Amino acid sequence: MTDATAEQAEVSGKSGKKGMIIGVILAIAGAAGGYFLTVSGLLPIGGAPTAQESKETGEDTPAKALPKVGFVDLAPVIVSVNASDSRHLKFHAQLEVNDQYMADVEKMKPRIMDVLNGYLRAIKVADLEDSLALMRIRGHLLRRIEIVVGEGRVRDVLVMEFVLN
Repeated sequence: MTDATAEQAEVSGKSGKKGMIIGVILAIAGAAGGYFLTVSGLLPIGGAPTAQESKETGEDTPAKALPKVGFVDLAPVIVSVNASDSRHLKFHAQLEVNDQYMADVEKMKPRIMDVLNGYLRAIKVADLEDSLALMRIRGHLLRRIEIVVGEGRVRDVLVMEFVLN
């Protein structure tokens, strides 16, 4: 009975070595094959693009034309912020406007400034201390300005100066 157990142990030990050797050989062959395919350019991973690839991606084609926009400068605004001490916010912005609506937006500047002043006076200091405060303010102002001048006329609000003293 002990002889049979010893023979089974020897057979299982040899088969483990065979599997290990076959696994190592296959791993080396796979690594070498992958390296060859990557270096030769058969796999599009890494490496510099060939002339044919650069033509396909359009590196030599001219850039698209910029959209026809204009910028309407709004007067700088200084408002007192709701705080126990005397803190002020200085805000200066420009509006990115579609070119065909420049005259319409210029005509509505007084109403835009009224909306801007009203919104900025309602902001609290805690709202300004958030890291995303400027993005949030831009979004709120853009929405309010679009209500005043109409949808699609103003593309964006560009903040030129935002200082809290």
